[in-house]
Amino acid sequence: MIIKTVNDFTDVTVETLVVSLFEGERSHIDFINKFVVDAKEFEGKYNTTYVLPTLEQFPVGKILVLGCGKRNEFDENKARILVAKAIKTLAGMKVKKVAFDLDFGFDYGKIGAIGAAIGNYHFDKYKTQKKDRVEEIYFAKVAQENIDCGQTIAQAMEFARNLANEPAMFATPQKLAEYALSFEGIETKVYEENEIREMKMGAYLAVGQGSVNPPKFIHMKYTVENPKKRIAIIGKGICFDSGGLDIKPAASMLNMKDDMAGAACVLGIMSVISKLCPQVEVHGIIAACENMPSGNSYKPGDIVTAKNGKTIEVDNTDAEGRLTLADALCYASELGVDEIVDIATLTGACSVAFGAVCAGILGNNDEFVDAIKSSAFEMGEKYWVLPTYEEYKNGLKSEFADMKNTGGRSGGASSAGLFLKEFVSVDRWAHIDIAGVAYLDSPLNEFGKGSTGAGVRALINYIQK
Repeated sequence: MIIKTVNDFTDVTVETLVVSLFEGERSHIDFINKFVVDAKEFEGKYNTTYVLPTLEQFPVGKILVLGCGKRNEFDENKARILVAKAIKTLAGMKVKKVAFDLDFGFDYGKIGAIGAAIGNYHFDKYKTQKKDRVEEIYFAKVAQENIDCGQTIAQAMEFARNLANEPAMFATPQKLAEYALSFEGIETKVYEENEIREMKMGAYLAVGQGSVNPPKFIHMKYTVENPKKRIAIIGKGICFDSGGLDIKPAASMLNMKDDMAGAACVLGIMSVISKLCPQVEVHGIIAACENMPSGNSYKPGDIVTAKNGKTIEVDNTDAEGRLTLADALCYASELGVDEIVDIATLTGACSVAFGAVCAGILGNNDEFVDAIKSSAFEMGEKYWVLPTYEEYKNGLKSEFADMKNTGGRSGGASSAGLFLKEFVSVDRWAHIDIAGVAYLDSPLNEFGKGSTGAGVRALINYIQK
């Protein structure tokens, strides 16, 4: 997909023109006023569209009018959704070349490029008949540098979405490691099982020991001279989660290929970060493995020892992500970074609480948590702060070890976050639970079914800022 800027839509030959219309306003294009506004054919209510054939009375064959609603209620998030919807509509019309002339009142290049990429996305790698896509897009009167930035972010999202949509037979720990090693401008080290054992990551190793596919601990590093700060982002990398010996019901297992959506997010970010050139040092960390039942699986009641020496009683083998993250958090805390963010499809409790609308976030520094939450909202991702009251830790108490790996059903998202906190030794840490938003069972806003690339936009925006 090509996206470029033009001074005027008449500078290029396209099949369709997309224009905006705010409720109660006239268009900046007289042709629209004559045949749509004055004719009272379309009111411009938000998220509605109108297709106008021009019958050779205009430089393009058709005009797609986007209803923007009331101007004082309009923002960049609504703009991105509208662009995505327009691209989906045009692809369905088999349009290949389109120009946008949108009277939004701001430069829509960045969010437009992201929206266009989302609208044009289909995971049809394994289909013999491919979906129709728009091939050339031209935005009138926007900065090309904003388009380029949006396309880079969209590229990271597409990478993450593709990886999380892949079947687990493809997206193995080995495949994640291969991707990490292929990124330009990134220094990558992949630790093998014997090296992981030497680092005393007993919690992580326990989760992966039931699978025939060995674990891979991945550390990617992007750096610049005199970085303004050092950030570690950790993605949960359970490439398939059967639940282990506490096996999941069949229906709950169907989409567990996406239990590495956090790792996909981190890989997506690291795949483009050298293009974005932020003046910070960024470490991407993934403890990749599979949680599978076998004669070698870890068992309920086992006691494992994390990298920092804390012992954990395995109350449930299906609470495995926090065990892998525990050792990854210990590792990141030893890197001398200023900030750590972990992102994970961690708890069903978070999904039950927030559905597919927003993710949960908590941490040990309110200012840091708020900064990430704000960065997410600016890019169209919604986060809600989870409580971290000490009472949520009560369920983690163990008679036989320092703690258990589950705290019961009540307050599960908060207790899981507080479990992770026990393995953090930096002053600025945040945990993002994307269990409900990482993979959609039905379309929502600009996204269709499947992976959303959750966290990519939010964390790139934070890193850039």
